[in-house]
Amino acid sequence: MGMAKEHFVLVHGEGHGAWCWFKLRWLLEGSGYRVTCIDLAGGGVDPTDPNTVRSFKQYDKPLMDLISTLPEGEKVILVGHGAGGLSVIHAMHEFVDRISQAFFVAATMLPFGLQTDEDKKDGLPTLPENEIELTFGAAADDPPTTVALRLEFQRDRLSQQSPEEESVLASMLMRPWPAAAISTASFEGDDERLNRVKRIFIKAERDHMLNPEQQDSMIKKWPPSEVLVIDTDHSPFFSAPEQLFNLIAKSL
Repeated sequence: MGMAKEHFVLVHGEGHGAWCWFKLRWLLEGSGYRVTCIDLAGGGVDPTDPNTVRSFKQYDKPLMDLISTLPEGEKVILVGHGAGGLSVIHAMHEFVDRISQAFFVAATMLPFGLQTDEDKKDGLPTLPENEIELTFGAAADDPPTTVALRLEFQRDRLSQQSPEEESVLASMLMRPWPAAAISTASFEGDDERLNRVKRIFIKAERDHMLNPEQQDSMIKKWPPSEVLVIDTDHSPFFSAPEQLFNLIAKSL
């Protein structure tokens, strides 16, 4: 299999950053894999103000830049979490021959992104107004530029089964996410072309952010090569990192 030659690129979801993958990165690197964790625009330690991110193309530019500069002939394995699944799909459209596999960890898996209201119903969290903080960084009549989960709701939504210290860490590092930009994620292309990439969906059974019914709907509408189930919250990289690692490693 040539473990040392496998290159994983881990793509965070809304509000997170490269930091959320630290346990999985350690496990993968300890087994000889190469790992790159990226910050999308306005995420993690990326210096961009998320309120200035107005398009999905802008939001996703760090991933596109990374793949476009890979050495000739090198392929990567993408792992997306939450809305990071949209970034994975975008990369599949743009660089289908540079991607050997794509893992969706409780992630948005829609072949053409968020083109319809039904797509948004399936692929985006539905969060009550009392649980979120909105920022209107554009004109007053425009949609909110960013959304953030209120501190008191973060653990229940994201990591209710995770060690409490991981939830505390996440609360210190999470940032508002550019919801308006993410909502513009819409891609044109051929799903048969996308099917050249092996897709594995890892369903989180106790997910309070992208609930199991939403995950099932996406799986049914665009069946992946394989569906794996993990009995965790939305953040298995915190609550069950060894199990997540084993699922990924066994699917290579």
